[in-house]
Amino acid sequence: MLALAQTLVVEQRHDEAFLARYCTGFSRVLPYLTGEADGQPKDATWAAAITDVPAETIRALASQMAAARTMLTASWSLQRADHGEQPYWALVLLAACLGQIGLPGGGFGFGYGSGASLAEPPLLFPGPTMPALPNPARLAIPAARIADCLLNPGARYDYDGKSATYPDIRLVYWAGGNPFHHHQDLNRLRRAWQRPETIIVHEPWWTATARHADIVLPATTSLERNDIGGSPRDRFVIAMHKAIDPVGQARSDFDIFRDLARRLGCEDAFAEHRDEPAWLHHLYGTFRERAQSNLVPDFDTFWEKGWVEIPPRADEYVLFAEFPRRSRDAQAAHTGGPDRTLFRRDRRVRL
Repeated sequence: MLALAQTLVVEQRHDEAFLARYCTGFSRVLPYLTGEADGQPKDATWAAAITDVPAETIRALASQMAAARTMLTASWSLQRADHGEQPYWALVLLAACLGQIGLPGGGFGFGYGSGASLAEPPLLFPGPTMPALPNPARLAIPAARIADCLLNPGARYDYDGKSATYPDIRLVYWAGGNPFHHHQDLNRLRRAWQRPETIIVHEPWWTATARHADIVLPATTSLERNDIGGSPRDRFVIAMHKAIDPVGQARSDFDIFRDLARRLGCEDAFAEHRDEPAWLHHLYGTFRERAQSNLVPDFDTFWEKGWVEIPPRADEYVLFAEFPRRSRDAQAAHTGGPDRTLFRRDRRVRL
């Protein structure tokens, strides 16, 4: 991506007007691209030696990108490596050089796929959600820094624009997810995993995380309980009917936590006097009230039909589409006239 951006610059195919009006920092990265900063131009020949992609192919791709509407995307998994944040910065740089950010079919986006559903238009109203309580610790550890946290209690770290201190964690309670599946350095994580005095895991499968736990509480799969399926970007809300009874001693996460809450004397505060069916009715009822739409039937109808579809909004969603327009409006208000760059739905025209 650096070589593609460098090729655009050298061949004067980059959008100088877009970079000057809508971006900051290009003057700092340009010397790195051209090699002025370190004596090594980040050109197609340089990239070919690293990637095994022929220089001619890189230069041809840059030309094709500049000649047509081009959408750039990358999966989130690239971050799970050393310097994993760098590909995303490089991709945004390349998109900015093309100057198509905010245009339909152009710009950039991350995490497209069945999990994130980012290619779907925004929904008319949100689906069912669980109520969230405030975090009493007021502290969150990034998933990529689990080993750092366990190995370095009391050390400072920066995250999301803030600085905090790693706590001294003596007990780990892990319900959902599998850090041994996606952590960067598994040998280091294994050493860090030995520091806590106790590790408790909810798990239906005998995963690596479960094997490294002191206590494993067998949890049901989605086939062994009744539930409501959906996600913030999924237009379908699914009635998940239990297919089989729980196998062996498996219990749902809710039942496990409720039993623990009962032993700790706070069952009513946790369960709010609701069992599994009552919670499903409550969550769906809250969703229906918030939607305020006759497209959402009552719970019994939904449960029998098996699904509800949330319609999309009428407007097409384009990432940062409003940014160029608002910038032009602000510029017109400041100068008393319109910007000389007009953005149309199909192409950008300079007057």
